[in-house]
Amino acid sequence: MKSKNLSVRKWGILIIVVILLSLTGYYVYNNSSLRYDYEITDDLGGNIFPSAILSIATTDAQIIIPSDTMYLGNPKSIIGVRIRSSKPLSHVRVEVAETKFYAQSVSEFDLPKSDIDYIIYPDIIWNYEALKNNSQPEPISVVVDAEINGKKIGRKIRTFSVRSINECLLGYYTKGRKFHDTGIFFAAYVNEDHPMIDQILREALNTRIVNKFLGYQARNTAAAVDKQVYALWNVLQKRNFRYSSVSNTSLSSNVVISQRVRTFEDALNSSQINCVDGSVLFASLLRAINIEPILVRIPGHMFVGYYTDSNRGNVNFLETTMIGDVDLDDFFPDEQLDSTMVGQSKNQVSLITFEKSKEYATNKYNQHKEFFNKGKANYLFLEISKGVRRKIQPIGK
Repeated sequence: MKSKNLSVRKWGILIIVVILLSLTGYYVYNNSSLRYDYEITDDLGGNIFPSAILSIATTDAQIIIPSDTMYLGNPKSIIGVRIRSSKPLSHVRVEVAETKFYAQSVSEFDLPKSDIDYIIYPDIIWNYEALKNNSQPEPISVVVDAEINGKKIGRKIRTFSVRSINECLLGYYTKGRKFHDTGIFFAAYVNEDHPMIDQILREALNTRIVNKFLGYQARNTAAAVDKQVYALWNVLQKRNFRYSSVSNTSLSSNVVISQRVRTFEDALNSSQINCVDGSVLFASLLRAINIEPILVRIPGHMFVGYYTDSNRGNVNFLETTMIGDVDLDDFFPDEQLDSTMVGQSKNQVSLITFEKSKEYATNKYNQHKEFFNKGKANYLFLEISKGVRRKIQPIGK
């Protein structure tokens, strides 16, 4: 009898264990928070570049290409969510909390297949004014709440760094090895629409070097274009620009590469330029008078070029750092130019530096010419054309 009761007890315990296991399995199956997980992700190592966002906000360009092919939504949002579902056609709802740089938003997606990692890009409603005015890097907490098929699957938080408006994204690495060149973002700092340009052009006309800015419409086009370009050169020299080599940023990353670039307004107000600042500043003025400029980048340096006719039959180059108060003997050590200019008028000196600038930059271009069409790193020949403007717009400030 005792043995029989013991056996009944064992069976009872076994039945209870089976019931508990069944209930646990049912709970696990129906509780989404145990079946699903997700993470906040991006392709730029947790960095947000305002210049990159602003410059493509009104275009169809996709410059930063997602490293994962299975994605949903608009990758221009930059911030993504990696998620996997065990059921096909699962419905996902993502809520992104508000920060000073974007408003709260809710986005919904359907994941077509099961057991596949998807990157979904929720709508980010950017505060463009806040991005434009961000003058130094600032951390933000990106907060995301997600649901799958009506079940909450928790909250995720990740810290991003919103970079300065003056940081230009030059390129980034995906999966630690593949480099994506984004030097086209330099075009964002060429701002032919800036309201201060009219003042510069008026000052240039007051020099009487030219009576009008006709672009390529003048007779004897090449000579007329050169004369217009020199008028811009001359008036910038009268603004007493000084060379400033500041180009580094505080960014420390093995994923992205960036460079500090002054906006058109910053360069004019500070009267300071480095090779990049001077190039984008001059390119802005050239675009404003309908002369097509070119940003030419070689390792460690940039200068500007311009076509002398509308058919792009000939191109001249300028070393814009020579706009400032420089020692020409540093550029042409064998010619002793500084000593030969003693007693020359300011306009005579200005014309000499203009011509020597063309000579110096042309020599630089010819030394590196063969590398521009070979996809070499740190080389860029960027025409600020209508085609580029369809992709990259000026960021302004």
